[in-house]
Amino acid sequence: MTVSEMNRIKDILKYLILETEGFTPEHAAEGLRSILRGEASSAQVGGFLTALKLRGVEYDSKIIASLAAESYKHALKPTLETKEKSREQFGMVVDIVGTGGDGWNTFNISTTSSLVAAAAGLQVAKHGSRASSSNCGSADLLESLGCDLGTVSPSDVAELLSKHRFCFLFSSTFHPSMRYLVKSRRELGFPTPFNVLGPLTNPVMPDRAVIGVYSKSLGPVMAEALKILGRRNYAVVCGDENLDEISIAGPTHVWHIQENGDITNYTIHPSDFGVPAHPLSDAAGSSLAENKGTLERLLTNNLEAKDESIRDFVLVNTGFLLYISGMASSMKEGAAIARNTLESGKVYTLLKNFAKATQELRALEQNTS
Repeated sequence: MTVSEMNRIKDILKYLILETEGFTPEHAAEGLRSILRGEASSAQVGGFLTALKLRGVEYDSKIIASLAAESYKHALKPTLETKEKSREQFGMVVDIVGTGGDGWNTFNISTTSSLVAAAAGLQVAKHGSRASSSNCGSADLLESLGCDLGTVSPSDVAELLSKHRFCFLFSSTFHPSMRYLVKSRRELGFPTPFNVLGPLTNPVMPDRAVIGVYSKSLGPVMAEALKILGRRNYAVVCGDENLDEISIAGPTHVWHIQENGDITNYTIHPSDFGVPAHPLSDAAGSSLAENKGTLERLLTNNLEAKDESIRDFVLVNTGFLLYISGMASSMKEGAAIARNTLESGKVYTLLKNFAKATQELRALEQNTS
């Protein structure tokens, strides 16, 4: 590390800690750039994260957008083209994802909804990772069902999406520079503004997405950050209980970034989907083994009575994604399409085919190494 590199991050930290008015989105981006290039020491990384937290920058849309844009620059970005399809022919790609950190430890709703939406006809690039604040993360669940996620590289994404309408983008694979933050984030032991960046930094940059946040006060901030980043037809959602998904128990607040950039705020309810409300405790997640069993029962139509609330939870979240993506003309129609897709067995087939494809990628990798 050169002296100039050391001085760069030192100067950013001085602005961040000592200048009450002098810290700008540009400073935030510069600080993160130094870290992602490996120019900062562990102490400097910890100082940067702690000072960002103390400043409350997760509630500053301009700084969040600046950090997300810088993180995206360092990501490994897939090219959505195949031998048969140009990017224009590839069509719309979507995602459904939450920030985590809401403390409710619900079942893996967004992961399941992404599979259902793909089986219904959308192309879903699911950006995710292992569990951090819950018992079972999206990657943990999919790997337990045979998906070899670590073998999926940027060059594989277009083909997997084209063949299966689903692909999982493992954050550790597609954001290798974020490794410089992992140790400090783990050792600090408190949430930092980087907890909200994951949903903003999908390397595919989906055309439409549903993004759940863990606090209603974060909703308008996240929506404004998305607008600054140029995203349109995205919806930020937060259950009234401060849930980072569309709630099955009652109202959910929505901040919808329209095509023209306007942000529309409205509230939705399970009844808008033609689905009954259930207590959130009925949709709680559990261990990896139990969540795996629940998902298998959902996808094979072998529901137990306790699974019905989770099924309906999946229907409202999938239905809303189908609605904002234009596949359904109403939320109720979206939930109906989701239900029919689940009951058809198509989701289970899609998951098995995707898992097989990832296993074949691993075998090919081993045979050529």
